[in-house]
Amino acid sequence: MSDPNLEIGNIIWTDLTVPDAEAIRDFYGAVVGWQPEPVEMGDYSDFNMNAPASGKAIAGICHVRGENADLPSQWQVYIVVANVSESAARCVELGGKVIARPRALGDAQFCVIQDPAGAVAALIEPTTRI
Repeated sequence: MSDPNLEIGNIIWTDLTVPDAEAIRDFYGAVVGWQPEPVEMGDYSDFNMNAPASGKAIAGICHVRGENADLPSQWQVYIVVANVSESAARCVELGGKVIARPRALGDAQFCVIQDPAGAVAALIEPTTRI
């Protein structure tokens, strides 16, 4: 069965990449009630932030390290596309920039773009979609 959340054009994830993920994790825990769940990254942890009632992971807070070293420190949405490489090339053709090159994210591919107005978003190509 297909996952309707993976429909092309849907926003399927939001995360924040910052220099001090622990401090920001604690900030959002206190402000909105999110419960952190560590995501092991080798010698450090990033965090899934879970809704307090359901425990469902609803956002991520990550360190500006490793594969995330080139990501801007802002809330970033992940938008489903049919082909990350083609979408990144089209972005550049239309006056945007590729901030983080297409690369693997688990079984998916993603990149980060900046549109001509300066807004930043991630594009993601999941392995399964409708």
